[in-house]
Amino acid sequence: MISIISIVVILAIIAILFVNLSPQFGGTQSKQKLAQFEKLDYFEDGKFSNLIPTNMDMDFTEAIKMIPDFFKNDPSRQPNFELPIEHRDSLELVTKDHPTRLVWFGHSTFLLQIEGKNILIDPMFGEVPSPSPYLGKKRYSKELPISIEKLPQIDMIIMSHDHYDHLDYGSIQKLKDKTKSFYMPLGMGAHFEEWGVDSSKIHELGWWDEIKADGLLLALTPARHFSGRGLNDRFSTLWGSWVIQGKEDNIYFSGDSGYGPHFKQIGEKYGPFNFAMMECGQYNERWSDIHMLPEETAQAAMDIKADVFMPIHWAAFTLAMHSWRDPIERVLVKATEINQPIFVPEIGEFIELDKNLETTRQWWLEPTSMTKQMISK
Repeated sequence: MISIISIVVILAIIAILFVNLSPQFGGTQSKQKLAQFEKLDYFEDGKFSNLIPTNMDMDFTEAIKMIPDFFKNDPSRQPNFELPIEHRDSLELVTKDHPTRLVWFGHSTFLLQIEGKNILIDPMFGEVPSPSPYLGKKRYSKELPISIEKLPQIDMIIMSHDHYDHLDYGSIQKLKDKTKSFYMPLGMGAHFEEWGVDSSKIHELGWWDEIKADGLLLALTPARHFSGRGLNDRFSTLWGSWVIQGKEDNIYFSGDSGYGPHFKQIGEKYGPFNFAMMECGQYNERWSDIHMLPEETAQAAMDIKADVFMPIHWAAFTLAMHSWRDPIERVLVKATEINQPIFVPEIGEFIELDKNLETTRQWWLEPTSMTKQMISK
């Protein structure tokens, strides 16, 4: 018994030291910041909260039952073939005389080029979405469309929240000196300052806050989710979705979110959007309040008044128990059912907003003759 207790104590000490000494866990809020947050309707007792009741509790018995399923060796949870990737050249990314376009890196990471500006959204370029490479499964793709080193100078980085599959310490270390400014929900600046980003570059917003940035309108809008990078910092920073408005284009990025009335509110205030990136992946009925199901994704796209939407938060990491293709298969069915236009580009493909966005290849299928089949319209 004594030896077991000793092992537990030693493991606890190791865990505490790891959290306290590892920079990837980020920073903590100052007393001044906490005092400012206390004035908000959605901050109480030192924590941010969702706009509507959001169930995140799981009883002990249910959690124990889920463990074997989560670690089950299910081959359907990741591709059994190399995903097709369009590689980008650094020279083609520095040209500025082109309409608005995006490059998807898988999951929720994008390079957005709009009105001569280079914007990175949730730049997670790492292999494993966790504080340690030993604590998670690797990215599906061995390569990215382009490496961080070959990216052009970045005008803005826009963050939705601080979870590891969106905010990556290693990526920020490589990007911080080639990025002019950073935009993020309240409280997240503590992480970036801890990582050496000058505070003058950091802009924090609350829900429904707007800011003019290099001729663009940025608005942080609500999401139904949570935050946290360590053992006891859940809800310590805000989370959200983003509206990015230019002269010609109106773009929406959902971040991570459960379904809720905020989508219609966003659509009424800022819609219609000519392009929307909507979360669709890493869900489960047990936590659908914080990660919407594919059918809800299609409905949310309609709620925000999206001309066309793209499912994101899939095709890079396994963070739930569903098959890796389940998100796209289900959302396509629902989008067709409700007549909501949807676009599914390949990783690395130029998404050019001045063109008619149509999915022409089922690249998520195994590379057989089926991949050449045109999707019926």
